[in-house]
Amino acid sequence: MQYWSGVCIAQSLKVPREPRPGEFDKIVLRLLETSNARAVIMFANEDDIRRILDAAKRNNLTGHFLWVGSDSWGSKISPVVQQERVAEGAITILPKRASVDAFDRYFKSRSLSNNRRNVWFAEFWEENFSCKLGMHGKRPGSPKKCTGLEKVSRDSTYEQEGKVQFVMDAVYAMAHALHHMHRELCTGYPGLCPRMANIDGKELLAHVRAVNFNGSAGTPVIFNENGDAPGRYDIFQYQINNRSTAEYKVIGHWTNQLHLYMEALQWTSGDSSLPASVCSLPCRTGERKKVVKGVPCCWHCERCEGYHFQASEFTCELCPYEKRPDRNRTGCQPIPIIKLEWHSPWALVPIFISVLGIIATTFVIVTFVRYNDTPIVRASGREMSYVLLTGIFLCYIITFPMIAAPDVAVCSFRRIFLGLGMCFSNAALLTKTNRIHRIFEQGKKAVTAPRFISPASQLVITFSLISVQLLGVLMWFIVDPPHTFVDYGEQRTQDPENARGVLKCDISDLSLICSLGYSILLMVTCTVYAIKTRGVPETFNEAKPIGFTMYTTCIIWLAFIPIFFGTAQSAERMYIQTATLTVSLSLSACVSLGMLYMPKVYIIILHPEQNVPKRKRSFKAIVTVATMTSKLSQLAAERPNGEVKTELCEGVEASDTALISCVCSELKAKKLRVQAEMNTEDDTARLNFYTGFDFRFCLIGYEVAADEYSLSHPEVNQQMQHNVCPTSVW
Repeated sequence: MQYWSGVCIAQSLKVPREPRPGEFDKIVLRLLETSNARAVIMFANEDDIRRILDAAKRNNLTGHFLWVGSDSWGSKISPVVQQERVAEGAITILPKRASVDAFDRYFKSRSLSNNRRNVWFAEFWEENFSCKLGMHGKRPGSPKKCTGLEKVSRDSTYEQEGKVQFVMDAVYAMAHALHHMHRELCTGYPGLCPRMANIDGKELLAHVRAVNFNGSAGTPVIFNENGDAPGRYDIFQYQINNRSTAEYKVIGHWTNQLHLYMEALQWTSGDSSLPASVCSLPCRTGERKKVVKGVPCCWHCERCEGYHFQASEFTCELCPYEKRPDRNRTGCQPIPIIKLEWHSPWALVPIFISVLGIIATTFVIVTFVRYNDTPIVRASGREMSYVLLTGIFLCYIITFPMIAAPDVAVCSFRRIFLGLGMCFSNAALLTKTNRIHRIFEQGKKAVTAPRFISPASQLVITFSLISVQLLGVLMWFIVDPPHTFVDYGEQRTQDPENARGVLKCDISDLSLICSLGYSILLMVTCTVYAIKTRGVPETFNEAKPIGFTMYTTCIIWLAFIPIFFGTAQSAERMYIQTATLTVSLSLSACVSLGMLYMPKVYIIILHPEQNVPKRKRSFKAIVTVATMTSKLSQLAAERPNGEVKTELCEGVEASDTALISCVCSELKAKKLRVQAEMNTEDDTARLNFYTGFDFRFCLIGYEVAADEYSLSHPEVNQQMQHNVCPTSVW
């Protein structure tokens, strides 16, 4: 497999000297292995040419191959006899020649009598005249006997052999070479001189290559450095004309360069278009040639796959990371850059929730501001309520920077407000639950108020917790200033047509965890305190609503984690993670808003009659109750009900004598008065429940019990209102 004189040789096959049966069929089938290489150049004698054409005919390959014959085929008739259709279109060559008239005159004058020196002449005579020369004949079975009087060109067809001119010129070339050598070596010496007696072939060859004379046809006879005479060829094509007559037609010649008469060419079935003969068809755009090993003119076409483009005829190269192949894969083009659009379904749902949340939060804030001095608003802790509502509002508002097109300003807002809303909310709730827990824990130890439970202290604690988040964000700004970048890896799909670059803020998953981690830590801590204060009576605090809020918020964020990080490899990662984060923040805000403030707003707006002050309690009374609760729990298992109450009342410190003695004596008196007016056993049992074993409930929830009982016994309630402790105690 090689390139030879500008022609690519797909296969090179040898014709056996003594071919076995079927050998030529194998040759034809081997040629068919490179089916696109249709041109077959044959250097063979006319017998082998005829057998190859016959094998192609037997294998139904008429018209498939384009035959090119050497001068051994030339314009001979014998190779194509009865195989005209198979040989149609064959291109053959013959050295350009001229007829030598002197040779014709000489050869036509030859006879058996005057040409006995040529031992092959008798065989030629029999072949040419189709006769037999008796005992000396070389053709047994000939139909007639040669007379010896036959004459060439008179009794037979005669045409001068095409190589006569070249044979004569070759003889003259040797003569000229010897003459030049003799003149050079034997100057003035007649005949063969001693110097020419022992010459070698190389020296004679040098003189042969140096000859320059006009040959028998009048054309120059010279040789090049390789010993070849100038090529002068006539080019023939075997054609079948409209009358179904086959002939060799001259279609060009070669004399130092090719002269081809294109209009004279004719192929199978009269087609004048040039047929193709290639080992492999040209590759399409975007495909590279993978050359078959050892066959430079044969290749397989391989498409440049993935993000590769056709860099050259034989190579595909990878596009730069921020680019993808163009449609034809002949170059690279920038990958389109996308961002989360406002009209995307992934953005519309979070925006809808946030807008509703902002409206609801604004309504709650306006309501609280308008009814700022009402009992419900005051009882909820106005300062902490506004801090918590601020955090809820920030949780809703963060949706918009998260969806907005990233730039330095938007990225800065994302960093600041991403965890700030949750931090505000969780810090406020943590401060509340911690305050409740400390109050009741302190009540178990002494009848003194714990430190830092005033509204001002609560605000200081809350903003101290929030400042940690702000300090972390400030350090983040200093270490890594906000900027945008294009992430080409997130949506780098296998099909480059679907590849997209995502415009992002430089907030990695780790940065996100750090930003939200502190808020989640506050949330978990607040949940722990909510669990610890779950048993505190709801008359004095919001422990239970806060607990339900934290439980629900924890569930939301537990669901957020697998959704957010489980889609890290998804092509829709940007949309899913942004929607998940914003919805989780909004749902957390909805839970806090719904469980902690909507019931209050409901009463303020729809049931203003319930927005009235109840019996006042001093903080000392609350702490005393908490203390008595602890002591009661220790004595309840060992004392009868009455003894427990008596011992408890007797064990109170002197500073609390007025309060506790009032509570104990009044409860005992009330019990006697109520019992006097009871008519049924159920009423008695009910009163025993309120003032019996669970003395803790009577102390803490006295007014609740009395109010509940008075619903069915107004007269009892009226009597109880007259003999109670002073209002200032409660």
